[in-house]
Amino acid sequence: MTASNRYVALMRGINVGGNNKLPMRDLASIFEDAGCTEVATYIQSGNVVFRATTGIVKKLSGTISTRIKTTFGLSLPIVLRSREALLRAVANIPFPPSELDRVHVMFLRDTPDANAIASLDPNRSPGDVFRVVGSDIFIRCDTVAKTKLTNAYFDSRLSTVSTLRNWRTVLKLAEMVNG
Repeated sequence: MTASNRYVALMRGINVGGNNKLPMRDLASIFEDAGCTEVATYIQSGNVVFRATTGIVKKLSGTISTRIKTTFGLSLPIVLRSREALLRAVANIPFPPSELDRVHVMFLRDTPDANAIASLDPNRSPGDVFRVVGSDIFIRCDTVAKTKLTNAYFDSRLSTVSTLRNWRTVLKLAEMVNG
């Protein structure tokens, strides 16, 4: 029997502002049908923790995206993280504990190259700060709705796809994927 590992799938734009409605029960079923086990969702915004073999994970983004598109008519970006990668993000947070209530993590599908990172404007959103650490961007801001450090900005500058989670959600997902 092939060993399976724990992962988290992070989808962008599910059930946000009443748009892209996708029941978490249905989302979990899609992952189970794709061969994942121990599937659990967290809140209504497209966070799925699961166990799968490497072979399943290699095809998973395409499989899940296709199934969501055919079943619900939605095209949603999916970013996957292994248990180890998620725990590494938690361990490598570049902000002090006193600022964690204002921290969000933008998970990138791909690791950006150094030239792309160097092209990012550190003053794009005055008062907000970001740090790129591997394939994660840690953002400290007062209000996500008002920051100019958006998915669209980073996706276009880094040629990738991203999805954002607040620090409390990241910690809860780390707890679930580690359990």
